[in-house]
Amino acid sequence: MTNFTRRTALASMGAALATPALLSKAHAAEVTFRVAHFLPAVAPIQSRFMEPWAAKIIEETDGAVDFQFFPSMQLGGRPPQLADQARQGICDIAWTLPVYTPDRFPVAETMSLPFMVTNAEKTSVAMHKLVEEFAPNEYEGMKVLAYHTHDGGKLHTRNGPVNTQADLQGLKLRAPNQATGDMLAALGADVVFFPVPDLIVGLSNGVIDGCCLPYEIVPAIKLHELTSYTSEPAAAARGLYCNNFALVMNEPKYEGLSDDIRQVIDNNSGIALSQQLGAQFDEFEAFGRSVTEGSGNPINEIAADEIAKWQEEATPVYEAWIEKLNGFGHDGAAILARANELLDAG
Repeated sequence: MTNFTRRTALASMGAALATPALLSKAHAAEVTFRVAHFLPAVAPIQSRFMEPWAAKIIEETDGAVDFQFFPSMQLGGRPPQLADQARQGICDIAWTLPVYTPDRFPVAETMSLPFMVTNAEKTSVAMHKLVEEFAPNEYEGMKVLAYHTHDGGKLHTRNGPVNTQADLQGLKLRAPNQATGDMLAALGADVVFFPVPDLIVGLSNGVIDGCCLPYEIVPAIKLHELTSYTSEPAAAARGLYCNNFALVMNEPKYEGLSDDIRQVIDNNSGIALSQQLGAQFDEFEAFGRSVTEGSGNPINEIAADEIAKWQEEATPVYEAWIEKLNGFGHDGAAILARANELLDAG
């Protein structure tokens, strides 16, 4: 558990804030939020987003709230259980992925289909709008604070770059989710699914030839040392895929807050927070790309017209998803069309 008190919050915001006048207003916290996620405390999602976000809320409530962080599943369970842990009150706030519980949050999960990403900031806003328009109650029992995505995935390979579909034939690739795996299989790759720790082992011993991941994960797992080539879609093309995330709060906890505290939470959540999270993940992506470049690994560009051909190959994936959404009582075609419209806008 990581305790995040008013004192540490102020310290993280800078010594300039920790003036005697400001500190004299401090009082015991009325509410403590337990925040759970599946990554280590040093991961950017906690160190660069959650902690500054908590500090801002602590400051704006004049110390009426406090935060305790439980990284790396310290409250028990497995990452796919995080949404239910928030719903059940095991934690008060959780950061989780819809794809961890396939078909549970199908409208949100739509943004994890192949080629449903431009950059993280724009795609995060699109995801927020899409869910609000078509399934505002999809996270029943939870107050959604924000949705966001990472930037588009890239192909990181051991033995050679990927320029065309022909280069994917028989290539053993770890896929990040089922829909992307189906797309890669349709293109001729030999697709496998397993957790990131197993990915590291698989690349080290040559069991797999590569993986599909964004740059932002490169520094954390030293992917630039496990692979020798990276192939990314041309700037004008959509990204290969993105996984998406939800930051959720236990609904009874939210409803039980005083009006003043609830207003502060509202002021620090919603679509503006989704956009902020997306923008931060674009920063993480840029840093990961710089690490890849600095390693000397060549970065190869897959032409936009080639990516367009891959999108055509993914048509059965989209058709199957439309049918799945229809089965949940949604208008699948309308949801997919609106998602593309949001990504193409502006």
